[in-house]
This record gives sequence, C-alpha cells and structure tokens, in this order.
Amino acid sequence: MSGIELKTVSADEAGMRLDRWFKTHFPGLGFGHLQKLLRTGQVRVDGKRADSATRLATGQSVRVPPLGIELKADDRMNARPKSSKLIDDDRKAIEDMMLFEDSMVMVLNKPVGLAVQGGSGLKRHLDGMLDAFTDSKGNKPRLVHRLDRETSGIILVAKTRLAAQELTKNFRHRNTRKIYWAMLAGVPKPRQGRISTFLARDESEERMKIARHGEDEAQHAVSLYNVVEQSAQKLSWVTMKPVTGRTHQLRAHAAHIHHPIIGDDKYFNIENWELPGGIQNRLHLLARRIIIPHPSGHGKIDVSAPLPPHMQQTWNLLGFDVGDYVEEQDEID
Repeated sequence: MSGIELKTVSADEAGMRLDRWFKTHFPGLGFGHLQKLLRTGQVRVDGKRADSATRLATGQSVRVPPLGIELKADDRMNARPKSSKLIDDDRKAIEDMMLFEDSMVMVLNKPVGLAVQGGSGLKRHLDGMLDAFTDSKGNKPRLVHRLDRETSGIILVAKTRLAAQELTKNFRHRNTRKIYWAMLAGVPKPRQGRISTFLARDESEERMKIARHGEDEAQHAVSLYNVVEQSAQKLSWVTMKPVTGRTHQLRAHAAHIHHPIIGDDKYFNIENWELPGGIQNRLHLLARRIIIPHPSGHGKIDVSAPLPPHMQQTWNLLGFDVGDYVEEQDEID
C-alpha cells in the first residue's frame, strides 16, 4: 500500500470529471471505494473537499490517499523495486530521446508506441522510466502534458516542482505554441483554416466524438491547420496547432473535416480508401515543435523533433523535403 500522493492535473486533463480522472490513473479503483474516499474527505483538490462530478483544471493538485487496491499479478511484478540494470536501461533510453536539457527542464522525443503513463497491461511507460532520474531527496521529474501512445515527438518534462508549476501555468493560460505535422488523406479546402467543435468521450469505442454544446462532458475544442505540400489530391502534409488541449483533438478534428490522419485506427473514416504502396499503415502524427516561456522567467524553450522513421519514409516516397521547409510556416494563426 502506497502513501499519500499529490498529483498535478495536466493540461490535456483540464475539464475532466474527478471520477473519470481516477478511472484513468487508477483503473483498479472501484466506484464505491472512490465515493467513500470522497465522502470522508480523503481525496481533495487543491486542499479542498470534492465530489465525483468536480471538474478539474490544469495545474490543480489532487490528493490521492492510500488506495489499498488489490494488484493483479502483472502489477505486483511491476511494483517491485527495479533492478539496477533496468534503471540504467531506462536512463539510457531517456537520454537517447533527449532534445534539450538544463537544470529545470527536459525536452524528449517520444518514440511511436511508447505510452506516456501507465494503464491496464502496460509494463513500460515514460512516467515509470523517469524513476531512473529520481534524486537523493526522492524528487522525480514530472510530466506536464501527454501524447497518445502512437503519436511521436515533443514531450516536456519538469525537473523541479517550481518548473512543473510554471510550465503547467503556461499551458493553462495558453502561453504555449504546440505545432504538429500530419499526413492527411486528401487535401483540405481551404488550405488554411480553423476547426471548432465540441468533443465528448464515446464510451463504447474509447474515442472522442463530435458533440453538441451542453451535452454531458462536452468540451469546446479549436484547432488550426495549414497545408504545406500535397501529392495530387491523394495526400497532404499539414501543420496543425491545437489551440485547446483535448484528448485526441487533432485526430478527431481531421476526421471531422473528412481528411483523417493516415494510419489512424480510431478515426480513419473513409470507406474503400486504399493506402498508397510503400506507405506504412501507422499513425502519421508528429508533435513537431513546442515554444513555451522558460520556467525560470528568462527566455523561452523552442525545440523541434525530427520525423519518426515511418513518416520519414512517407516523406521520401512523396518527394517532400523537410530541408525546404521554413519554420516560420509553423506560425499559423
């Protein structure tokens, strides 16, 4: 049984109900058990009592008491202290992902297929790998946002509590520019545009759906896009900027405008569409660049990630040259 934890609500969890947040982070926790913890004040949000319907905001602190959850066999194995070899392996893997590091921040290039946080049946994930960087005082680097498992690219990690607070504040106040690259089916018209919808979770399919304003748990979502290059009318290289930070936002929005992201097994919605030869059926979505004020208050962090191998292969096949791309094109407004 673990002790009390204080977990920070990430930017893409903003607006999430507290009971759903617990279900995401602690899938083994039963509904009745959570209700008892809430009634007795053992769960608190920013030090105050809360109920299951409480909506969370970016940067809030959730007090998680000892849960006493009976662990499955796999989870018991994962809960054992890591061997020094596994710690060394995790440290090396993260060092290989490193795009930028200083005393307050790490910027990592997350590979395709690596989960950011743990979940049912997951034995290895980025949050757990960061244990390898825990210092002598027990301080561990903190994730300040997330990416889908099959999305590659920029992940920001705070090395101190102060850095986590400042970075989370910048996400909450939208002082952050996140630019994604995607390969879409077809070519959006107009070539530059704004997508504005409400999104809600579709429980039956573990995905997001377009919702109506006022619908239960519906959240406003806004994305900007710009077509960089195209291959006839079949495919297009598009930069996308999420103005808001909802789960699966860019994937759901691309499908909504009838130009889904190539290789998206949850949202690709064009019947009888054939993938061009030589292109891998994997998600073509890269968290390409992040621009955010430095948590020290001086300057800014501006880091870009390279295309993952399967996307680089597609760019090569289509004759798209990243070297010709002008970074200022990222400044879509």
